Parts: sequence; C-alpha cells; structure tokens
Amino acid sequence: MSKKILIISSSPRKGGNFDLLCDEFMKGSRGAGHEVEKVRLAEKRIGYCRGCGVCHDAHACLQKDDMAELLDKLVAADVIVLATPVYFYTLCGQMKTFNDRTVSRYQEMRAKEFYFILAAAEDNRAGMERTVECFRGFLDCLEGAVEKGVVYGSGVWKMGDIKGNPAMKQARIMGIGV
Repeated sequence: MSKKILIISSSPRKGGNFDLLCDEFMKGSRGAGHEVEKVRLAEKRIGYCRGCGVCHDAHACLQKDDMAELLDKLVAADVIVLATPVYFYTLCGQMKTFNDRTVSRYQEMRAKEFYFILAAAEDNRAGMERTVECFRGFLDCLEGAVEKGVVYGSGVWKMGDIKGNPAMKQARIMGIGV
C-alpha cells in the first residue's frame, strides 16, 4: 500500500551532506511506490512561537507565515521524516522552531510513523543521542506516534563527506522499507 511521506529537512545547506541523506531516503521511498515530498525549512518563512496561547482555543496560529501550509502537510502525511544536522550535540535551531510551531495542531498528528535522519561531524554515534532524544520528546507529545528508524550520518563535516558513508545506503534502504 502506497504511503504519503513528508520529509522535513532543516539543513541550511542545499546539496550538503545532510540534504543528500534526505534525497537517498526519498529515492528509496519513491522507488518503493510511495508519494514523497521533501520540504526544506531554509526555504520557508517560519517565525518563533510567541507562547501567546491563542492556538490552544483557535487551533491556528496568529502568525501569518509558511507554517500553516506545513501543518496541513503534517496532518495529511502517513509517514514523517524529521531530519536535522547536529549542532553542538542537539538539533539545529530551524528544526526546534519548526517543532515548537506544531503546537496549534499537534493533537491532529495522530498515529504517524516517524523516521529521523541526522548528520554530524562527530564520529561517535553516542554523541548524537541527545538529538534523537529531542525528537523522541516531541513524539511523546503525539498520540500513537511510532518511531520506525534512525539514520546516523556521522563523521561528516565538509560538503561531500557523506558520499561513500554507510549512512547513504542505510537511508535508501530505510526509505524502501517504509
């Protein structure tokens, strides 16, 4: 059965190591017959959550930016891939802002499958676990969310370092297995 997959890429570098991992996941999923869309947060205008609380009653944010469109996509997706470069042992600011802004409709994001893709200069996979825990904390707030897999692109710093890294194959295989 074909699934609707949404990849949320928070990499600021188009075509960088991290972006290439997302593309491999996407290639695998499309090859398996799934409908896949990748959204690059760097190309969107998303403001910080202001903590005003209006969304708790209105189920919509007062801010007029690109987040409303992304929330529609999140609610419609069967599978969500959250992808971040690891900065200082945690997720990047673009991904944190994105996660915070889901508050207006997070209760509608029920029974979704989630994959995580990470890339870091750190060679030690254990050094990336804080980032995974941040994602797991987000999933703890979503009813019926299921973590399906994590791709660890470790030891990559300069553009192109990911080529030949085992994480590329892992990302494609994970995408096929959705």
